[in-house]
Amino acid sequence: MSSEIEVVEEVQPSKQSGGVLANGNGNGGGNNGVVGGVADDESLKNDVYTAAAYGDLEKLHRLVESEGCTVSEPDHLGYYALQWAALNNRTAAAQYIIEHGGDVNAADHTGQTALHWSAVRGAIQVAELLLQEDARVDAADIYGYQTTHVAAQYGQTAFLYHIVSKWNADPDVPDNDGRSPLHWAAYKGFADCIRLLLFLDAYRGRQDKEGCTPLHWAAIRGNLEACTVLVQAGKKEDLMVTDNTGLTPAQLASDKNHRQVAFFLGNARRLLEKRCDGNSRLGRLSKLGLAPILWCIILLLLVTYTQSVIMASNLPKLTAGFGLLSWLGVFLASAGLVLFYRCSSKDPGYIRMNVHDPQNMKDDEPLLKIEINNPALLAGNWSQLCATCKIVRPLRAKHCSTCDRCVEQFDHHCPWVSNCVGKES
Repeated sequence: MSSEIEVVEEVQPSKQSGGVLANGNGNGGGNNGVVGGVADDESLKNDVYTAAAYGDLEKLHRLVESEGCTVSEPDHLGYYALQWAALNNRTAAAQYIIEHGGDVNAADHTGQTALHWSAVRGAIQVAELLLQEDARVDAADIYGYQTTHVAAQYGQTAFLYHIVSKWNADPDVPDNDGRSPLHWAAYKGFADCIRLLLFLDAYRGRQDKEGCTPLHWAAIRGNLEACTVLVQAGKKEDLMVTDNTGLTPAQLASDKNHRQVAFFLGNARRLLEKRCDGNSRLGRLSKLGLAPILWCIILLLLVTYTQSVIMASNLPKLTAGFGLLSWLGVFLASAGLVLFYRCSSKDPGYIRMNVHDPQNMKDDEPLLKIEINNPALLAGNWSQLCATCKIVRPLRAKHCSTCDRCVEQFDHHCPWVSNCVGKES
């Protein structure tokens, strides 16, 4: 199996040429990037493409209206002025180009549109303009990359959140090699992107043409945080999936000499194997913890004490004072049992799960529609997303793996009371 995915390369501004260039994929083969090749300095000094890249409206206006230059044709590299404006988030320039004949769905020789280029640097304002002008959010290039793939490749979580929540982009679409945006985010190590995609129900177990899941690719690159997020949101089966060569994620990490990742994945698998299936009878009993056993033992001792000491006929009769103290002890122990039961059964501060029925959801109502103005997401606090409960957690809330619920002001799960210690407890 190949150890590398051909990735979209970062584009860099070229001050000498006035354009924005890229160097290809670095693998010695053809260019798989958003943009490629190196342009001649003289060719980009005074043209609409340079003006669009730098948002120079004055120059753009002069070239188009005075010198008769067109904005609807590609440059000698095959890229459009609208793409250069989108890459650099030049909203005013993009608006001008569209008004003067620029096609929002025009594709270069790799099949990429201006919307693809806007995803490279997370240019939300330009993307919003393009989509309002009927740009296709599901447009794919010759490699099958849609805008969501490019956003995941560059870790543009806010951009990804915007186009999925507002424009219903598909967060789990595979490219020509069977790799979803989650594969790319895991491979590049963008943990926030992974959290968002898992929140959007991206399929963790999707295998590409090489049989690799997102966890395989995170392990290959040694991305410990990415592996941690995937394992916490996943199940034991995710750690046991093998690729086409028969290797698990832990074995791949070991093969690539990522010892810390290999140790983490191996340890996670051992812990999950010891844990009983929560849907089985034994699993449901194990979730009860030690509280029922302790409650029964205390109750048994209390009954034994009452029958064998206080009410025993073969022992000397207690005086009024000692009798009062004995019954007071029984009363306090009984009250303690009641409080113990309440502590074990009380809601510690569970946050209501946001479960969606996919059969009843409309196509124009994506999962995040109800959370589109959530302050935490607008501030970029992606770690507050819970992929299991499908909620945006408040601060200090965490997901309890034992209860499988998010708890406000979560401290820990106490096995002695079989409940979480949280806001309400």
